[in-house]
Amino acid sequence: MQLHQLKPRHKRQTQRRAGRGGKRGTYSGRGIKGQKARSGGRLQPSIREFIKRYPKLRGYRLRSQAIKPVVVNIEALEKKFKTGDQINPQVLLDQGLIRRIKGKTPVVKILGQGKLTKSLTVEGCLLSKTAREQIEKNHGVVK
Repeated sequence: MQLHQLKPRHKRQTQRRAGRGGKRGTYSGRGIKGQKARSGGRLQPSIREFIKRYPKLRGYRLRSQAIKPVVVNIEALEKKFKTGDQINPQVLLDQGLIRRIKGKTPVVKILGQGKLTKSLTVEGCLLSKTAREQIEKNHGVVK
């Protein structure tokens, strides 16, 4: 015997048609009259429930998708770079300090956490106030 030769021993059970007498009685558990008792009597979903699910503010789908910059601290620059090095997003990518986002080089912001002792040239990056002060204090250049 093979799998395609197997057959069930029992008969298939047929669905009972409600509201037509038989063992379940005259109304067959549907009560008397009304929309729920009729054949094909489906209640329409209340539209109010759908309306309540939507946000109240206009244009909720079109929130501004401001791109958040990738953060790099000054202490990371201190470890990875030498005096006089030039720093931009592409160089940071090559050094492995940042990663591509959806295949694009991200916007970079340098923050002032840590201490800087080297003079560096920074271009094409956003800078916090403290980071800018530390770079300029060590005779670095911000372009």
